[in-house]
Parts: sequence; C-alpha cells; structure tokens
Amino acid sequence: MSLRYVTTNEGKTREALSYLDDDVTQLDYDYAEPQADELEPIAAAGAREAYRVAGEPVIVDDAGLFIEGLDGFPGPYSAYVEHTLGVERVGEIARDAGATRAAFRCVLAYCDGEPFAATPEPVDRGERRGQDLSADDRDRAATDDTVAEGELPVKLFVGSVPGRIVEPRGDDGFGYDPIFEHDGQTFAEMAADQKNAISHRGRALATFADWYADR
Repeated sequence: MSLRYVTTNEGKTREALSYLDDDVTQLDYDYAEPQADELEPIAAAGAREAYRVAGEPVIVDDAGLFIEGLDGFPGPYSAYVEHTLGVERVGEIARDAGATRAAFRCVLAYCDGEPFAATPEPVDRGERRGQDLSADDRDRAATDDTVAEGELPVKLFVGSVPGRIVEPRGDDGFGYDPIFEHDGQTFAEMAADQKNAISHRGRALATFADWYADR
C-alpha cells in the first residue's frame, strides 16, 4: 500500500518527496481538528481519522509558531491567529513585549493501523483523546464508536527550528515566514530549497524517513 500525505497543500507533498523519494502521494482530505494547547494530540487525531477514511498508511502534520515570551502564543492556533490578527500584528505584539525568541515547531503523525516497536519517538495511543476534544466533539464521541474507540496507535515525529521575531522582510514563503529570522535571514528571504533544508517540517520529515525506511 502507498503512503498518503494528508494535506490540501501540494507544496507539502513536494517537500515530502525530497525525503521519501516516490513513496508518498497526496490525499486531499480536510480532517477535523480538535481544540488542544499542544500540536501532538491535534496531529494524532487527524492521522487516526484519515487512516479510517483512506484505509492505508497516512502521515499528517500540524505546525505552529511558538513565541517564548508570550507563553508559546500563537502555537496550535497559529493559522487562526494569522487569519484574524494578521502576521504583522503578531510581530508587533511580540516586539512591543520584548518577546523576540521563538521557534517554528512541527509534529508529523503516522498511522497504519499496526502497533509500533519501542523507539525514541513517542506513540499516541489515544488515552488523552477525550480531554482534547471540544464539548460538542465529546458529545459525539459518546455515540460514535469510531471516535470513542481511539485505539489506533499513532507514531509522532517532531521538528523544531529556533529563531527570533523581526520586522517583516522578504517576498517568498508564506504565513509567518516574513517575521521569523533564523541564522540572519527570515524564512521569506530564503529560496524554497534553502528553507526546506532547515525547516521544522523538513526536520520532522527527515526523522520520519529514517524510521520509515525500516517499517
């Protein structure tokens, strides 16, 4: 069976191909995201749902910008905050508060319906699923066996890139790239290949690819 990258973003699939050769294809599926203060349960829930839909091995990722001096804000809510406050406003808030240390973080979740042997990477077995769901989702879980079951193990792979929040610079990239500086350049000032080589998603994919080669 093929490995499916569950995303509506073709760029993510292209990036994954550089680590996984021809072993991955895109699955254009918009899974439900539970409310959570961490990326791990969100990615794990998405992988379980996508696996049940696809019936073959899947990878799902969730990512966010974590600003240290703002208690990790916007974190798992990065996409929502980008669409509501806007990237430049987030940068202004951080700089005004003197909170410029930050990190991009990505959690890649893999599910193929089978258990996992012990490795350094964590496994989410769904024990926390009820507390990670919203009130409406918990009500549905009580009457939906596929949601309430939560028994599918999910392997998690984490990638992180440290940096700092700066005035917007650069014309490439997307999202928070113009205000996130790493090693003297913002992500928006980097060519795609340069950014992918050191990105949080790339680091998670590299760890996953090494592990998946022996799966």
